Amino acid sequence: MKVAVAFDHRGVLLRDAVLGALAADGHEPVDLGVESGEARVDYPVKAAEVGAAVLDGRAERGVLVCGSGVGASVAACKLHGIRAAICHDAYSAHQGVEHDDMNVLCLGSEIVGGALAGELVRTFLAARFAAEGRYLERLNMVEELEARGHG
Repeated sequence: MKVAVAFDHRGVLLRDAVLGALAADGHEPVDLGVESGEARVDYPVKAAEVGAAVLDGRAERGVLVCGSGVGASVAACKLHGIRAAICHDAYSAHQGVEHDDMNVLCLGSEIVGGALAGELVRTFLAARFAAEGRYLERLNMVEELEARGHG
């Protein structure tokens, strides 16, 4: 699977763990940087890049990492068609895909270590959306909310 990955200047702490997990499972990264934390790179910029890669088909899913994961998740969810969530446990990483069709996993480099980050990435990518029944109905409801915008 092609996976867009991006890190802000704090998220780069998990870069090796995320890329290592992708390589270990034979996934192809679409590496959107950054490679070091020396210069400030804001998470909304990286969220836009990951979202664009998923939406235009360069990647099937995305992994976005900032310091807490919260900002990355908030920013990515502003993009029409992106369903991003912060996950710091394996249950959320697979359930978010299986029940909610999550397409971007957000992680916090100051919250999880490298081993857990690798596990979360592998779990997220192994999960498949249960596109039936209540899960599909709920996804349709979410898409309706997204289409309506505010108000």
